[in-house]
Amino acid sequence: MNPYFEQMILSASPIELVRILYQQAIAAVADAREHLREGRIRERGIAIRKAHAILAELMVSLNPEYAPEIAENLRKLYCYMQERLLEAHMWQVEPPLEETAQLLATLADAWREEESPASTVFASPMPPLAANAIAS
Repeated sequence: MNPYFEQMILSASPIELVRILYQQAIAAVADAREHLREGRIRERGIAIRKAHAILAELMVSLNPEYAPEIAENLRKLYCYMQERLLEAHMWQVEPPLEETAQLLATLADAWREEESPASTVFASPMPPLAANAIAS
């Protein structure tokens, strides 16, 4: 991993980490779409696994104590996106990747606000796996 990027992750607040995770998930899905179009199966699989791992990291970082309904809705949405990623990989089709990219972009937009209502869902610090999910 790039040392500058690693330092940025290690010094980021939980909210900044969520933003970074969304950015990296969006980039991984974009990579998967490109690899699908170019017929690069191995690279597509790596990109899909990365996006899947980032969604898993976001899911385990949810803190339902602070906003149970938002946390549950996000958990369901993350699970749905993981399913769509697997469908895209299994059937080698782009629509599930496109849908996942759109959902991630919508969520990332919500996190651009400094005081996002969703920020209470991630009130506890992210587990150390966040850096691993981004780096993989």
